[in-house]
Amino acid sequence: MTDNYKYKGPVKTALTLYNRYVRGGRLVVRLAMYLFLSIVSFVFLFPFLYMIITSLKSPYDLYDATVNWIPRSFFVANYATAFSKLGYLPHFFISLFLTGAGIFTHIFVGSFVAYGLARYKFPGKTLLFGIVVLSIVVPTQVLILPQYIEFVALGWKDTYLPLLVPLFFGFGLRGGVFIFLFRQFFLGLPKSLEEAAKIDGCGYLGVYWRIALPTAKTSVLVCAVLALVWHWNEYFESAIYLSSQELWPLPSMLPGVYRLFEQTFRGAGSGGLSGVGAAAGSLSSMVSEGTVMAATFLVIAPVLVAYFFLQKRFMEGIERSGLVE
Repeated sequence: MTDNYKYKGPVKTALTLYNRYVRGGRLVVRLAMYLFLSIVSFVFLFPFLYMIITSLKSPYDLYDATVNWIPRSFFVANYATAFSKLGYLPHFFISLFLTGAGIFTHIFVGSFVAYGLARYKFPGKTLLFGIVVLSIVVPTQVLILPQYIEFVALGWKDTYLPLLVPLFFGFGLRGGVFIFLFRQFFLGLPKSLEEAAKIDGCGYLGVYWRIALPTAKTSVLVCAVLALVWHWNEYFESAIYLSSQELWPLPSMLPGVYRLFEQTFRGAGSGGLSGVGAAAGSLSSMVSEGTVMAATFLVIAPVLVAYFFLQKRFMEGIERSGLVE
């Protein structure tokens, strides 16, 4: 009887109520966190959803106030028009060349410099790494004017050299980030692997090429994805150094499509959809807002596809890089 009374007494009741209160509080916090994350996710996803939906709307749906989200029919002619106005294939291969060159150069230059900073002692090593870190926080726009004067004096205007040559020196924000990433990885690499390779007759370059770089696959993948995004979306420097449209990478063609869209609707005047059609010549080939959104999607599609297949390994590489705990 006494034991039963103790379990059913006020202490037991208080503990039960306290546990229920704690569990209820945790549930409320968890629900609030889920709600907050859902709102943040929607804020980030909304522009992408708007782009996709608008790219499938016909000019009639764009002018019809009763059509908000779901178009009456999927107007795929927007993509055909955008493909044509972008001059997609030639400029796609230009972007592919510049991006591929940027990825391979960043990986080899960044890993080579980082391996030296992580493994060897030499005068000025700390100062050199400090300069690398400083280059990360210095905006590209600060250095663009002296760079432009120098490259024009060298006769590199309207060539790809101003976009490619600085990569070989680990220059700027991108080069600094990649050197830092590789250095963090090499600092955690066991020295026993390198010592065993040296015993087997490998020199300094052999250890780097056969041991250090192959074991840095996760860091290589992280740098490759970051370089892919940075170089594929490059617009600022190409707009400065390349004045000939035939040399432009794919993202640099987007403003031209938008200008066509503005000209079409400016020429339509106040005639509504009929005026737009008369100005464009044909509603099926006119440059509407849907065409602009379709062109935007065609430009970013290669990056989206690449990230879709590499996202798992990319996140694993970020976790092992030392950037996040």
